[in-house]
Amino acid sequence: MAVATAAVLAVVGLGAPTAVATPSGLSDDFNGDGYRDLAIGTPKASGGTVTVVFGSASGVSPARSVNVTQNTPGVPGASESVDRFGESVTSGDVDGDGYADLIVGAPGEEVTGKPRGSVTIVWGGAKPFTSGGTVLTAPTAEAAGFGEGAAFADLDGDGTGNLAVVGSDTFWWYGEGKSSLGRALAPEVDFLPEGVELDGIVAGHFSGTAGSDYVVHGRSPGGTGTYLGLLRGGPGDVGYHYSVLADGAAAGGVSWASAVAGGDINGDGYDDLVTGDTKAGQGGSFTVRYGRAAGLPAKGTTYTQASAGVPGTDEPYDDFGAAVAVGDVTGDGRAEVAVGASYEDVDGKTNVGDVVLLKGGSGGLTTSGAQSFHQATPGVPGAAEAGDHFGSSLRLRDIDGNGKADLAIGAFGEDVLPGGYDDGAAWVLRGAATGLTTAYATAFSAKDFGYPVIDGRRFADVFGR
Repeated sequence: MAVATAAVLAVVGLGAPTAVATPSGLSDDFNGDGYRDLAIGTPKASGGTVTVVFGSASGVSPARSVNVTQNTPGVPGASESVDRFGESVTSGDVDGDGYADLIVGAPGEEVTGKPRGSVTIVWGGAKPFTSGGTVLTAPTAEAAGFGEGAAFADLDGDGTGNLAVVGSDTFWWYGEGKSSLGRALAPEVDFLPEGVELDGIVAGHFSGTAGSDYVVHGRSPGGTGTYLGLLRGGPGDVGYHYSVLADGAAAGGVSWASAVAGGDINGDGYDDLVTGDTKAGQGGSFTVRYGRAAGLPAKGTTYTQASAGVPGTDEPYDDFGAAVAVGDVTGDGRAEVAVGASYEDVDGKTNVGDVVLLKGGSGGLTTSGAQSFHQATPGVPGAAEAGDHFGSSLRLRDIDGNGKADLAIGAFGEDVLPGGYDDGAAWVLRGAATGLTTAYATAFSAKDFGYPVIDGRRFADVFGR
């Protein structure tokens, strides 16, 4: 596994435009230096870990990083094999001290007398993650899987952030400030159907509400297909303004866990929703729903690898849409869409994986000038090997502060020698005015952060939102 070749760049604001930010304007600046940081969740390894790589003018490097686990001094709890610490990762200035805080879900956490699940907030600062943290557990007996997803955004439109957490079939939120974390609030209107199995939550300015909106996603009751719903924020009864965007439309119980993202693709001031579906078509698809004052529509525009201008060929089992990310790669004020096809065959080798980038524009997403990247692309570190699954996770953010998003890419099947079958790895590709470039691309694995090489670690299975 190759280590960093040089400096890396990333993306500005459009990947999470409604997140409540620190005074620096960045909701994921943990050390307050004015650069976004990259949080990497690895929930399947030894109870779960989160690795934070700090952004800088020269990009990211394992030399500027910190590992956070439940065994880290000051972090509540203890690492246990079933915890899945890092299953969801987000950030925001929860305590109002000017530094972003790390918010980590562990839906498998065992808590005596309560359902499984927890959310841990680890405090940022000039020396981030050295001041301890606080843990939130399931508020009621019904809140199983608490921490499957979390978001930090302005729910009620007062300009201050709220933490929202979903469990398997529940939604909870907290008031403003550190002191509010002692009490979880339930929606005034119970909007979720009985038996839905949620995987996550995405915040965005999808409608004309005063606050942020929330898209909850997972599987329909009984696991019969996808479930996708829009909860509109703003003052008033939480839960009253809710609409179902998809319910059982796709067979096979497809999980949206890595394949939901929001950002302003057409530059109209509303965030647009991108969802991947690996079961649609022959080899998978993704759908764009454009935000508007009235909220997201139930139907959107769907793309496959058979769509004109989309790189690749629509083949069975490609898993096109396994992961999606939205962010302004070109710096023109309109967000691009990255789509992973983690089972794509490359040069006759199976399941190597591929990532496609499509550009935003005033008329919405366009396939003109689309790009495709895999480990056989010149300049991408590593080699195309069977079973790498390049593109299994994605994130677009501006790590070096140049106003152009860089793409973080995970490959859960990357083998790290010696002895690391499916140990996993991550890459960062630089953004530019013309799109992504492999110049100054970098790559790293868990080994670069001091972890031992082990089978099945799946490093970088999750990137912080």
